[in-house]
Amino acid sequence: MTASVIILALVTAQRLIELVIARNHTRRLLARGAQEVGAGHYPLIVALHAAWLASLWLLAWDRSPYWPLIGLFIVLQALRLWVLATLGERWTTRIIILPGAPLVTSGPFRWIRHPNYAVVVAEIAVLPLAFGLVWLAVIFTLLNAAVLAIRIKAESRALA
Repeated sequence: MTASVIILALVTAQRLIELVIARNHTRRLLARGAQEVGAGHYPLIVALHAAWLASLWLLAWDRSPYWPLIGLFIVLQALRLWVLATLGERWTTRIIILPGAPLVTSGPFRWIRHPNYAVVVAEIAVLPLAFGLVWLAVIFTLLNAAVLAIRIKAESRALA
């Protein structure tokens, strides 16, 4: 098994585990009276991330990784875990608003309003770049920017 296959398998496993965690958090929040907002664009997010990962499997499995960028990707995973830990059970892949709950302002939220999105923007660029797939990084960065524009607008409106 090559290093690239191991890296892609680990990223895939991480994303699948996160989907299970997010589904559990969503279920618990909805049971507590939370409401989902902006569900209409959620399939776009799922499609984008699935296509990004599938593209990496298709194009990068046999490429040698550029280790400094893999190191940067690992740092991004630490930042991602910090965001998830800070949000706790309020972290989901959907926009779930719990009435009366204060905004989270600790952890990375002290410095940036949407730290998870910042990490995702970097991840979507860095991992393809680590495999020399510059064009893939550009395409998915642009697609992600379009989807995030919709998502952040819906989330900001809901949190206002």
